[in-house]
Amino acid sequence: MKHALILAPFAKGPLLSLGKEMRVTYENWLEVGRIYDPEELAQRLAKERISYLVIEADFVFEEVLEAAKDLHLVGICRNALNHIDVNAATKHGVLVVNTPGRNSVAVAEMTVGLILSLARRIPQADAYIKSGGWDDPVGGYRKFRGTEIAGKTAGVIGLGAIGRLVAKRLAGMEMRLLAYDPFLDARLAANLGIHLTTLDDLLSRADYVLVHTSANDQTMGLIGAPALKKMKPSAYLINPSAPGVVDEAALIEALHSKHIAGAALDVFDGHPLPEHSPLRTLENVVLTPHIGGATEETVERQSEMIAEDILLVLHGKTPKRLVNPAVLKEPSLRVKLPA
Repeated sequence: MKHALILAPFAKGPLLSLGKEMRVTYENWLEVGRIYDPEELAQRLAKERISYLVIEADFVFEEVLEAAKDLHLVGICRNALNHIDVNAATKHGVLVVNTPGRNSVAVAEMTVGLILSLARRIPQADAYIKSGGWDDPVGGYRKFRGTEIAGKTAGVIGLGAIGRLVAKRLAGMEMRLLAYDPFLDARLAANLGIHLTTLDDLLSRADYVLVHTSANDQTMGLIGAPALKKMKPSAYLINPSAPGVVDEAALIEALHSKHIAGAALDVFDGHPLPEHSPLRTLENVVLTPHIGGATEETVERQSEMIAEDILLVLHGKTPKRLVNPAVLKEPSLRVKLPA
């Protein structure tokens, strides 16, 4: 009987489906509080003859793939592939699948929540009551008069799956929509009710600048001091996407100098955010601890995707979300599949 080791959060239904077909060991890293050292992971995979490995926080390097001779598939509960050496997996005949779009709805909804938190100062109002500051019936009106987002302009940087879902939700809230995405056709954007424009134009016009692009060589530091200087003093920056795209030091300076009105961040250069970070003391900032994708539905979605692909491989079929199709041509392929 094949053996699956699942180290990522996984929903009960897909676990039961896998359990009917194979032996399953479930050790959610968030519950057991452990991320494996690669050498230890390699030893365990080899010793227990694991065929299917599912990860979210662990890393699978070439030495792991070399040692785990029975490993057929690695499932990654992420869209990004930086937790595995894909080229090494292909060389060693190991299939790699991921979970594109698993948290798109969650992050899109989180973005809307961050916008509203800035516009209406919801976190500060909550703290005002809980700290005992509300001792005057009209005190809240004096301190927390906000703005409406209807009629304001949202500038979306990156119109991938999440960016499009965000735009759809904000359109329903009567916001005007701008977007910058050098890989998207302007006609497609127009069909979505979005005006595609340059980054400089977006920065100069948007009331809310929303970062929804992944971190790569082209986007690292994209929102630095020059970009922030192009934003309106009344504008807000929201980044639930990836650290590094926004230059954190430049953002802190722009917030200190009130060059922009505020920011909402779910990702940071440090993880967790260092205690000495100036972001912790700024009143015009909303901070959340990297929870954009943290919903029950995200876990359910990623579990269904990975379980489906594992069962396809178990029955000799090609998985739907194969990210290294070249592996099918490798003579070292560890599982029999159609070419």
